[in-house]
Amino acid sequence: MTTLPIPKLLSVLAGETAERPPIWFMRQAGRYLPEYRAVRATEPSFIDFCLNPEKAAEVTLQPMRRFPYDAAIVFADILLIPQALGQKVWFEAGEGPKLGALPSIESMAALTQQAGEALGAVGETLSRVRAALEPDRALIGFAGAPWTVATYMIEGGSSDRSGARTFAYEHPEVLDQLIAVLVEATVDYLAMQARSGAQALKLFESWAEGLSEPLFQRLVIEPHIAIAQGLRARGVTVPLIGFPRGAGTLVEAYARAVPVQGVALDTQASAALGQTIQKTKTIQGALDPLLLRAGGDGLLRRVDQLLEQWGGGPYIFNLGHGILPDTPIAHVEAVLARVTGK
Repeated sequence: MTTLPIPKLLSVLAGETAERPPIWFMRQAGRYLPEYRAVRATEPSFIDFCLNPEKAAEVTLQPMRRFPYDAAIVFADILLIPQALGQKVWFEAGEGPKLGALPSIESMAALTQQAGEALGAVGETLSRVRAALEPDRALIGFAGAPWTVATYMIEGGSSDRSGARTFAYEHPEVLDQLIAVLVEATVDYLAMQARSGAQALKLFESWAEGLSEPLFQRLVIEPHIAIAQGLRARGVTVPLIGFPRGAGTLVEAYARAVPVQGVALDTQASAALGQTIQKTKTIQGALDPLLLRAGGDGLLRRVDQLLEQWGGGPYIFNLGHGILPDTPIAHVEAVLARVTGK
């Protein structure tokens, strides 16, 4: 019987140190690729685009055909869960996401165990991608983390999150109820993704910056623990990656407390911080996407520096945030060549 190869990403998430780090990039499927823009132009609604399994699978696979990435991440959006909970979500050209009035906690709570079913199109996308992807390349599913998703739900779109943080102080019980709803819906959604072929799952806490230590504990650490425990209680065994972007030194507390297998680091992470976390967890990151866009010798020097400071332990090479839309493809190719030798 032929034994399928274990994807490098999964070996490293299990704590192994590879001869070279596996590599993938956040937003590796996106506007910097002409083939993505061609498919995107066929669908006027971004939400409908995300929920079209044929098109979403195609753009998930596009960077895998072009580049030697070690993992694909399903093309979707962190704001699909609010839609599944009954909140209107749409995207305005040049402005980003917009959300309608926040539904009642009671109405959303009644839908948490149906989130995976409501977003089953994402599961079909994952199944299509897994069937097309080589067995030695991993497939990642994801969700926006509760606090980050809540900021959009409360403020009705993109902002500096000051309104959501004020809400956390003025209406703590309501926010706790909203976070609890989002935890349950996220567990259901991610469990569906694992059943559909995702081999690792990532929680994007994109707006963890600016939180006091008590708020960080309450709004980031505790909900992430609850999601990890909820997934394990459902029999989901795939590794989890947490990304508390902007958490600064609080990421150490996050790594100690949250039972994830990988911790993604943002661009401000120091060499010492990563090495400390590496003693117990796999780390991922933290190349600056602005440097990737800028290119040149400085980019390659930073790549070499990251490989040197973290390559001796379990490390996944990635960015500290997503690829910017105007990033030259040649710069992506240069980093991949430096890391993979291909």
